[in-house]
Amino acid sequence: MIKRALLSLTALSLLAVPAQARTWAEIKQSGTVRIATEGAFPPFNLLKGKQLTGFEVDLANQLAKQLGLKVQWVTQPFDNLLIGLNQDRYDFVIASHGINPERAKAVDFSNPHYCTGGAIVAKPGGPLTAAALKGKRVAVQVGTTYLENVRKVPGVGDVKTFPKDTDAQAALMAGRVDAWVGDKFTGIDLVKAQQGKVKQGDLLFNERIAMAVKKGNSSLLKELNAALAKAQQNGSYAKLSQQYFGQDVRCK
Repeated sequence: MIKRALLSLTALSLLAVPAQARTWAEIKQSGTVRIATEGAFPPFNLLKGKQLTGFEVDLANQLAKQLGLKVQWVTQPFDNLLIGLNQDRYDFVIASHGINPERAKAVDFSNPHYCTGGAIVAKPGGPLTAAALKGKRVAVQVGTTYLENVRKVPGVGDVKTFPKDTDAQAALMAGRVDAWVGDKFTGIDLVKAQQGKVKQGDLLFNERIAMAVKKGNSSLLKELNAALAKAQQNGSYAKLSQQYFGQDVRCK
């Protein structure tokens, strides 16, 4: 599902406010942690009616339970998530953000909670390699690392952006583009759901995905890393990973 977004440092800094993020001690005292996600990136985070579901949602709920906290979920468009984090609207974000240098200057990342890659998906006979994307129309979600990496492909044709990943997939299915590039696990789900109408090809890049906290919130970051390590050691992470993917998706 991987992501993702390259929000500019300028945008993040201009929209940030001087207030301080809640420390771990303040969160613990309140008894509730505020967590943000997109809610439109299956199978990682998806809003079904009023119910949030997905691997990342279940994982974050599990980590909060380990930490003795209740959870208040917030959903935001993907492009707004890190901006809202810097405005202290929530305590941390779990929304398939890929770790990259630009984001790491704007927020602090936890240890990665899964590893993935950006996959090419096309209809039978369509482009399934980077070389085959030459001159082709490619659908990607706006503000993502998929967009960044597709634009690097030599000779790629029209790169069309969509507000949601599911919109980009729909463009492929409707024949408005020749390929879609997105998270490899999301691609696997798409191939299964479409029953042979699309195929998954090569990975354009590999990616480490992590939770994000406001820059400098080291006390919360420490607790999240400890809770993630515990989940990965006691088998609860592996159980969730098998449930959603049939394999262990942690970074090796």
